[in-house]
Amino acid sequence: MDEISPLLGNQNSGYPQEDPDLLSPNLRPRHRDLIPTPCGPIKPWSELGCLLRLYFCFTVASLLALLGLTLYSVYQQHTEVDPTAEDNFTVSLIQMVGILFCIYYISRGVLQENRQELVVFVLSVLLLMVRSIVNFSVLEAKSKQELLVRFVCIMTLGVIHVCCTTLLIQRPNIMAFRVGGALETLQEQYFLLNLCFSMVTFDLQAQLCLCILITTSDVSMSAQNTIILAVGVLWACLTAAVGAAAVLKEAKIFVWVFMVQNLPQLAFFVYLIYTVVTRWFQDRTYTLEAAAVTGALISLVIKVVLLWGLIRLVHSFGQGLRERMFAPSK
Repeated sequence: MDEISPLLGNQNSGYPQEDPDLLSPNLRPRHRDLIPTPCGPIKPWSELGCLLRLYFCFTVASLLALLGLTLYSVYQQHTEVDPTAEDNFTVSLIQMVGILFCIYYISRGVLQENRQELVVFVLSVLLLMVRSIVNFSVLEAKSKQELLVRFVCIMTLGVIHVCCTTLLIQRPNIMAFRVGGALETLQEQYFLLNLCFSMVTFDLQAQLCLCILITTSDVSMSAQNTIILAVGVLWACLTAAVGAAAVLKEAKIFVWVFMVQNLPQLAFFVYLIYTVVTRWFQDRTYTLEAAAVTGALISLVIKVVLLWGLIRLVHSFGQGLRERMFAPSK
């Protein structure tokens, strides 16, 4: 008893209890080291390796340079009176939207170790390259000389970004473990959450590009078509906002609202195809028509993947992932 009493005495004495913050770094929850943002936790800049920092800065700088070249092309084509510049102007606007979204994708992909965003970034770059090849191949000699610099930059940088990002995707990813912990259910939910969030933004990009395609392809557009397109743009932005809120806030009511909001967009696709068919033989290249049909099909694929992911994600709501993702750092 004499040997045990000191232990009991220490338990009841005023010695301070061990603070969880003083635990070994290996025992401390790693998600506290992340920076919470409205779109989920991101890694601090200090955690990125030297090569990764260099590649990230190079990617953003190259995309900004391409954005500058594209803006210059848009300005030139907008001031020209040549009717053949109409298609070039449309493609340049779509390229500009694609570059802006690429900057967003690579930022989230690197700072969140988000493979879904990196995959979407690669797909966006490939689409950017395909659009450039198709557009450049049907241009006249004069127009090719004007867009040669942008075309070479897009193709060269595109190959570099696709190769480097593909290697980056294959790196080990522990972000799901850092956020969700050792539970496989939370890690799977984190994967589905990122997949759905990426598909929401990818779908918004496709919707905006389709609206640009229709708006710029018909100079003498009627007031009714203009109103339909304006409503389509606002509806696409509202749908994306509701979808993002449904995913991040784990709100089932928002999920159902988001699914209902996608029904008018299917009707918008039918209207798009009808508009394209009525103008199919009015030009010589059919570039915009083919792009519209391709964009509509891509949007349908995106929506199918998004709805599949949302249905699986809804069953995982309420398991504590949201609290882990948006917990304040200590």
